[in-house]
Amino acid sequence: MTAYRLYPAIDVRGGRVVRLHQGDYERETRYPIDPLEAARRYADAGAEWLHLVDLDAARNGGYTLGALLESIKGCTHLKVQTGGGVRAMDDVDRILACGADRVVVGSLAVKSPDAVAAWLARRGASSLTVALDTRQDAEGCWRLPVAGWTEDAGYDLDALLQHYMEAGARHLLCTDIARDGTLRGPNLALYRHVLAVAPSLRLQASGGIRGIEDIHAAHDVGCAGAVLGKALLEGRFDLVEALGAYAPC
Repeated sequence: MTAYRLYPAIDVRGGRVVRLHQGDYERETRYPIDPLEAARRYADAGAEWLHLVDLDAARNGGYTLGALLESIKGCTHLKVQTGGGVRAMDDVDRILACGADRVVVGSLAVKSPDAVAAWLARRGASSLTVALDTRQDAEGCWRLPVAGWTEDAGYDLDALLQHYMEAGARHLLCTDIARDGTLRGPNLALYRHVLAVAPSLRLQASGGIRGIEDIHAAHDVGCAGAVLGKALLEGRFDLVEALGAYAPC
């Protein structure tokens, strides 16, 4: 049986740990903890993985967290998946060189799916996490905004799911933008749909998780992992307890 992974998340903007509400840069909550200290706390709690997001780069391009990533890798045992501002293969290589275990590719995964498929072939599926962040429109279609969720790329979720499954992708991060930072619970119906369309992808649930019951619910619908953001930062559940529920026997 494949392990279910929990990914404590650190979103960084202007050097601070923050969370955005539904991807809106004008609705930011700042948290009084240094990003490196947050990573240390998660490592001390027993986390294996960290999800690190460069929000400045997601909007403007040019990954800026190389020094922080190197510090995290130097003083913790954490594996790190990280992204923001990935625009070219050189960006992937640079982030991997800083110590990333996986590079998250978001906007380019939507704008240039053929290029990202080539990256998967060159660097291997274990080195990349494809992020398809989605928002449902008035007609019920799942759209794929890009550039820090500020622009609608006009692409269909199902078509790209099929594309990346055929390209050999392994790791998929899917965020329902309407749930992100809201503590409304994960969109389990969306995740059932994603797994029905692309059953070979290891899906990470993201957006809306409130506590341990939601973590369990994402597991029960077939997700391979869950990204833990606002609820964890606000102490709404105990990370040690959550990790213990899925520790190897």
